[in-house]
Amino acid sequence: MSSELLESTSSGVIGRSPRQLAWRRFRSNKTGLITLSIATFLILSTVFATLLRDIFGLDPRARYNDLMNSQGFPTGGFNGISWAHPLGLEPGIGHDLLSRLLFGARTSFFVALIVTLSSVSIGLIMGILMGYFRGAVDSTLGRFIDFLLAFPAFFMIVALSLPMVQRLEATGLVEGNSARMTYLVLILIFFGWPYLARIMRSQVLSIRERDYVMAARALGASQRRIIFKEILPNLWTVVIVYLSLSLPGYLTAEAVFSFLGLGVQPPDATWGLLISDSIKYVINNPTYFFIPSTALILVVLTFNLLGDAVRDALDPRSEVT
Repeated sequence: MSSELLESTSSGVIGRSPRQLAWRRFRSNKTGLITLSIATFLILSTVFATLLRDIFGLDPRARYNDLMNSQGFPTGGFNGISWAHPLGLEPGIGHDLLSRLLFGARTSFFVALIVTLSSVSIGLIMGILMGYFRGAVDSTLGRFIDFLLAFPAFFMIVALSLPMVQRLEATGLVEGNSARMTYLVLILIFFGWPYLARIMRSQVLSIRERDYVMAARALGASQRRIIFKEILPNLWTVVIVYLSLSLPGYLTAEAVFSFLGLGVQPPDATWGLLISDSIKYVINNPTYFFIPSTALILVVLTFNLLGDAVRDALDPRSEVT
């Protein structure tokens, strides 16, 4: 038996479950702990953005024109950074940049989280169906996935944006920014799940031939029990790693499409919109461009490093200290 699973103590031998071993590996990774703390702080900040607004009195739509000069730039240099406005003000309109970043992060995280969970769920289900049932199911779904992967997703999202948003608004269920967000979420899910489905298919093809699956089949276990009790538990490691690495990718995607004008539009804010607006002032006020761009880079880097730490923690070949 692996030495990781047993630990000798003065009172005897203590066994550890794979979950305990994974947590122990993760705790030994300082980068993972730091990025987990930062990620938790960011998520809590976006969830309680309204409460923070009420506490600090920073309304993302309030204009502080008295702090702007005649050219429309914040007074005081460095984008008007002060104790009252820690990240300064937006040139031209005078919005507090910290509150705009905070509420913009809420929009970006919402889109990224919905797309990540939905695409991972669909990809997991499709991958299990393809890998376990094989035959006609595998062939049909496989060709459909090939069809989706053959499309240039980026150009399709851009080309379909206007007509699809208009159709969504015509239903009367959503309008304005809600329609744009709905379109972006649906189209990113539509083109996002095939990648995980391919990975899950290969994993299931391997797992279904393992001895414990064959033994369960020989004992008369139903297909439902084999899938949920024997196969699915052995896929969670790959799913968790893929999920942790997909979230920052979709954060970036939302920022890119908002930057191009396909996502949320003013007066609401996203990080992509802030970066897009800051380009107009990059020569006269580079601080305004630097702040949201750096924030996006740091957030994506944080989640990428966290994903790497989770992957290492779930790898049984990693050393436990």
